[in-house]
Amino acid sequence: MALTRRQALAASLSAAVGAAAGGSIGRAYAQAGGGNSRPKLKLGIISDLAGPYADLNRPTLPCAQQALEDFDVAGRGWDVEILFAQHFDKADNAVTIARQWFDREGVDALLDVNTSATSLAVASVAREKNKALLLSGPGTTELTGRQCSPNHVHWSWDTYMLASSSGSAVVKRGGTTWFFVAADYSFGQQLVKDAAGVVEANGGKVLGTTYYPFPTTTDFSSLLLRAQASGAKVLALGNAGADLQNCIKQAREFGLNRSMTIVSLLTYDTDVRMLGLPIAQGLMTTQAYYWDLNDRTRAFNARVRPKTPEFWPNMANAGIYAQTLHYLKAVAELGVAAAKADGAATIARMKAIPTDDDCFGPGRIREDGRKLHPAYLMQVKAPGESSGKYDVLKLLATVPPEEAFRPMSAGGCPLVRS
Repeated sequence: MALTRRQALAASLSAAVGAAAGGSIGRAYAQAGGGNSRPKLKLGIISDLAGPYADLNRPTLPCAQQALEDFDVAGRGWDVEILFAQHFDKADNAVTIARQWFDREGVDALLDVNTSATSLAVASVAREKNKALLLSGPGTTELTGRQCSPNHVHWSWDTYMLASSSGSAVVKRGGTTWFFVAADYSFGQQLVKDAAGVVEANGGKVLGTTYYPFPTTTDFSSLLLRAQASGAKVLALGNAGADLQNCIKQAREFGLNRSMTIVSLLTYDTDVRMLGLPIAQGLMTTQAYYWDLNDRTRAFNARVRPKTPEFWPNMANAGIYAQTLHYLKAVAELGVAAAKADGAATIARMKAIPTDDDCFGPGRIREDGRKLHPAYLMQVKAPGESSGKYDVLKLLATVPPEEAFRPMSAGGCPLVRS
């Protein structure tokens, strides 16, 4: 039996995910078919399926696929090819891949580069080559601050959003003294800086901070014991993925949960499922998306779930879907040829068009490239509150976009008119 266009698309993208997991580069195709005269787009994703954030990144390609399907690129007569490569958490790898793709492969836009250090490095390449760069996985606010660019947008979350929502809430609940354990690279450093500022602004005090080498550390015992010895009320973890999970497990083994409030400044629901509710229950976390927030998020999750049945999309993956969909809308308005020729013009069009999708609802992109939408303060459910494996978070409060994200005037972005 012949495959439908959507079945063929799903099969090719699933194959690319498997190829990417075992090597450095994979390819996926979404083709309308029927000759060489159809408009063509070549897109790329630079991520990692081998390091500490591997499980967080696995839904990346399926979410990009879902955006192509929802925009009906086949019905529009477009040929779209997606390349996938791994940077293995090394900025020089990401830069090499980006240059090769732009110079030799004819890639028109990157749909994500998923860590802070790698994304900052690739952003300069995208600007040099005048290509569009869409970012959902990294957290650094530098992307919309001093290193903002007319060639990129920053979608789902950033360290300021996490700090302003989670940090202030914990201090107000009595967590007035903090000790930070964080990954020693731009993401962890910026997360601590932003969270410490919020803690102190709300009357709290930081008693200590320790950074660990990333991504080579697996034993956090000495760092956690230093935190415990500080007498701080709050242990704040500035990491994600496997590092976060190991920290929480080891902290509980040492009994830190009995004397300190453990706060993860970045917890994906993927992490919670990997840890299990008995270990993760009670953790507070800020999210930009969660599958069970409303009817639209549930509808998106139902559509994409067959493509990624084990690892349901988290807020970073959902951002890849939403920004890819919005990019395609901008390309349709500009025309494929014009969008391919001028990445900055495509980003400008994305900023001019109001955003609206099933993951984040209505929103907009600011002049500095920051995508605005609400943030959600959530808490990990106790086992008795959960109805199943994926039912892990409950909503505590909704933070309006203007409060959740750093004011544009405070970022130092040179694109912002005074």
